[in-house]
Amino acid sequence: MTVVQTCALPISIASFATFAEWQAFILELSLSPGIPDIVTVKFKRAQKLHLLAWIDFDIIKAGEMVAVATLELALRDCYGDKVKDKRGNISFDRTLRYMVEHDGLTDDKLPMHRRCGGGSVVSRLTGKTKPSLANIRNGLAHGYPFDGLPWSGTLELVRDLIEYAYRGVLADLPT
Repeated sequence: MTVVQTCALPISIASFATFAEWQAFILELSLSPGIPDIVTVKFKRAQKLHLLAWIDFDIIKAGEMVAVATLELALRDCYGDKVKDKRGNISFDRTLRYMVEHDGLTDDKLPMHRRCGGGSVVSRLTGKTKPSLANIRNGLAHGYPFDGLPWSGTLELVRDLIEYAYRGVLADLPT
């Protein structure tokens, strides 16, 4: 299997000759210990769906949906009280923008960006680059989730954003 891995940035290609190689790649994207169990379990579900994409690549779209839903859960947990509107609603878009505008997130703080270089992940979070991550989420959840090509790098980006949001919890863990 050959996967175009754009890292939401410059295009690179990763090839996997065996399921074991694909599995090792997906498992490398696991969350760090210390992230709340509910988030970790949901993220592992996204990883399982990505693994099953070896059999039928269309399944990767379901993996993307679960990954982005997991990110939304994590961001609601970490930032929800800070971004609620007057009605108490928490939007995914506001939580993403909050990370950049009020919590110090920059491209250089994301391991994916440091590894891939070029472009900007943050601009997809703030909506300066279209489609934004919130637009992608809305398309997956409410549009045509199984139409179109996969958004390469989604699982890795979600992992990095979750770990950034919980960085305080991870820093407090004994080494």
